[in-house]
Amino acid sequence: MDIKAVPTAEAVRDALRGVIDPELHDDVVSLGMVRGVEVAADGDVEVTLALTTAGCPLKVQLRDDTKIRVSTLPGVANVRVKFDEMTSEEKAALMSRARLKAQDSAPENDIPATCRVLAISSGKGGVGKSSVTANLAIALARAGNTVGVLDADIWGFSIPRMLGMEGALDAEADITTGRPKITPKERAEGAGKLKVLSMGFLAGEDEAVMWRGLMLSRALQHFLEDVVWGELDYLLVDMPPGTGDIQMALARMLPRAELIVVTTPALAAQKVAT
Repeated sequence: MDIKAVPTAEAVRDALRGVIDPELHDDVVSLGMVRGVEVAADGDVEVTLALTTAGCPLKVQLRDDTKIRVSTLPGVANVRVKFDEMTSEEKAALMSRARLKAQDSAPENDIPATCRVLAISSGKGGVGKSSVTANLAIALARAGNTVGVLDADIWGFSIPRMLGMEGALDAEADITTGRPKITPKERAEGAGKLKVLSMGFLAGEDEAVMWRGLMLSRALQHFLEDVVWGELDYLLVDMPPGTGDIQMALARMLPRAELIVVTTPALAAQKVAT
């Protein structure tokens, strides 16, 4: 094969700008996911992609899209895709990029523009995110605010138990679109009010919710778009641990959300707090 016909690594990177992360709606180069590109003299190309987690459910799609894009370049004989995992710094940079891009393309939802959104987060489970969420919600409501509580921990929901709320959710058709809209559970608290939505109102505590990837993101989207939240002063989002699908989806759907990071004094908790 003529060596001149072999594409450069830079040409391969340019082709990879056509590979779009379906969750973040941005290309893998801009997101910092392309860790390495090697082009051999015989036309073999090896691309290394860094993922936010080793078990990313989009791995196969990203692999196939990468192969398709790179194989269209003249002189490419074979394409191999390797995967690596992002460092905490790379994940932070990716999330920052996702939030900035999301500000220009955030989907419509029923959260009032004047509502302050606080995501209660941590990299580790069992550090007290739900306890902080529940206590902060009650304190804000007793101060006279209308507080929404969104339990985004789809697998490990605990907000209903902590707030002492139970029962099925009600829904009715929207008079404009005809789509069903869910009404959050409401409770007066001091001078204010709580409006609570959790998977715990849709599934029992003894039922396993075996969702991942796009299903998790879609569930969060339903909780934001297909719920009649009404007037809110605050929306507290009890996040699952880590920096996975739910975190990515929230950054895209509610880019104005602020973070409260929860940790304990234990070194293991501090190391993965963010």
